[in-house]
Amino acid sequence: MLRSMLWALILTGFAAMPAGAGEWPRFRGPAANGLTSEDQLPLKWNADENIAWKFKLPGQGWSSPIVWGNKLFVTTAVTDNPPKAANYRRNRNRKAGGGNRANRGKGRRRPRGASRRTPPDSVYRFEVYCLDYSTGDVLWNKLAKEGKPSIPTHHSNTYASETPVTDGERVYAVFGMTGLFCYDFDGNLVWEKALDAFPMKAGWGTSSSPVLSGDHLFLQIDNEKKSFLVALDKKTGDESWQVPREERSNWSTPVVWKTEQRTELVVGGRTVRSYDPMTGDVLWQLHMGGGRSSASPVIEGDRLYVGTEERNRGGYDDGGGTLFAVAAGASGDITPEEGQTTSEGVLWSTPKTGMSMASPLVYQDHVYVLERRSGLANCFDAETGEPVYKRKRVSGARAFWASPWAYDGKVFCLDDTGTTHVLQGGSEFKVLGKNTIEDRFWASSAIADGKLVLRGVDYLYCIER
Repeated sequence: MLRSMLWALILTGFAAMPAGAGEWPRFRGPAANGLTSEDQLPLKWNADENIAWKFKLPGQGWSSPIVWGNKLFVTTAVTDNPPKAANYRRNRNRKAGGGNRANRGKGRRRPRGASRRTPPDSVYRFEVYCLDYSTGDVLWNKLAKEGKPSIPTHHSNTYASETPVTDGERVYAVFGMTGLFCYDFDGNLVWEKALDAFPMKAGWGTSSSPVLSGDHLFLQIDNEKKSFLVALDKKTGDESWQVPREERSNWSTPVVWKTEQRTELVVGGRTVRSYDPMTGDVLWQLHMGGGRSSASPVIEGDRLYVGTEERNRGGYDDGGGTLFAVAAGASGDITPEEGQTTSEGVLWSTPKTGMSMASPLVYQDHVYVLERRSGLANCFDAETGEPVYKRKRVSGARAFWASPWAYDGKVFCLDDTGTTHVLQGGSEFKVLGKNTIEDRFWASSAIADGKLVLRGVDYLYCIER
């Protein structure tokens, strides 16, 4: 009983700590939802306007930057012999609006299910950078490990796709199944932990980012051989508990959900599960009806929104595409019965939402979902799940990989060619403007202290009014 009370105090204290204006400590920010309380952020920018600084980051990586105070942290994987397949600039000159499909089928066809993989043949330097957030100058960079990657990855993925996380004292960086590294804010290695290598579906690689809660760091390691969830002591790296997962490869990032009833760790997959952070016990589960789990759950008060990407390739993950709203305090199997859209723990569900790689955005009573390939936007009523608008084409938009963010009544949608499409928030679909930087973008943004940070292939861009 005493141990449980202490755990509750630790978790509650951590969850109640407000993030200041200079803090964006994890993937999608303090609340893992792409939102900020700031109101003096840039609304317009391009390569020559409102760029406070830009930094040429070596190597390749789709991890998002994180910020604490005057320090920005980011990871990258550097090799002197990059594979030719990893040409992220290849689509820049295709026609906007569906250009991804324009050349589909031209040239040599690959068999269905085949994947263009980056084999782990080259030696990589897995590095952590700390930049001065005001100037973009390098404060320190550390070589976490050097060697060949333990598994292959897709040509569009990287070996540094997991976003680091910080508690304000240490920064925790994961490089796929290569290793986990903990540094203090001065760049001193506190501890490191080797990670076992397991195959991922079709050699697509990894991207699930670490999550902190209380004194523990959580890793979701879903793969084709041995999936599990593990809790580590954040100060030492020692394992606190590990539970197996009945899942195959997934790429979403868990979220910590703090409500009046309890604190829980929600982990995506074809079956979404909520775990007790103290023990790893399952609190509730929700079968998603298949699909690929790349988008992360998002929390808004006493509701959690989660979905998977619809698949129809003849694989084990066929299905999906439904968005669910889960009520706080759910327990057991909350999957709606066949033909039903609700259950004791599910407030509503709606199919064919367009869920893809980008995580959903919940903003001002609406849920926004971006489709990856076709440059389409969808909007749903957060209270009822009813479509507000569906499959609205964002003129000129290319593929959406990065998760959207919002402030000042506007929704910002960054496509992979560097154009941020600014949508009017609310029930009317309206494109208010576009901000373009000539680069290629798949990483999600960071927002802190009046600045917006975007990571492209070529540079890290800091945008300020």
